[in-house]
Amino acid sequence: MINTKDKVADAAASARPYVERAIRDKELRDNVRNAYGSARAVYDELVSRRKVSDAASRLAGDKNLQDELRNAIDELRSAAGRVQDVKRQAPEPGRAAWNGLLLLAGIALGLLLNPITGPAVRRLLARKLFGSGNGFVYQGNGSKT
Repeated sequence: MINTKDKVADAAASARPYVERAIRDKELRDNVRNAYGSARAVYDELVSRRKVSDAASRLAGDKNLQDELRNAIDELRSAAGRVQDVKRQAPEPGRAAWNGLLLLAGIALGLLLNPITGPAVRRLLARKLFGSGNGFVYQGNGSKT
């Protein structure tokens, strides 16, 4: 059974790349700070109202509040994109080459086995490989049973 100490250690280990990124990345910190400031301005403006309907109508009609809210959302999206860059790293070269080979093989099989393009591609391939002569002819299993 996993104890609390192990759970905390696992959580800290999984959060480490994000914390390191936040420490090193000034733009990420600025994005989060700006988003917090914009969200706080909107919140302060809306909390001054007593009723929720007043706050909603104020938000619907006030262009400045809408701009602040839009700014907060944009900053949070930008920060989230920068944080997700930590997770998205380029695949190792061997895997990229293997994936490319699989993609190429899939496209080739698709062209060869496609009922529309397949016969023409197979004839072209047979001509290129075996020449244009009639030396190679597929006759099939001529028996009818």
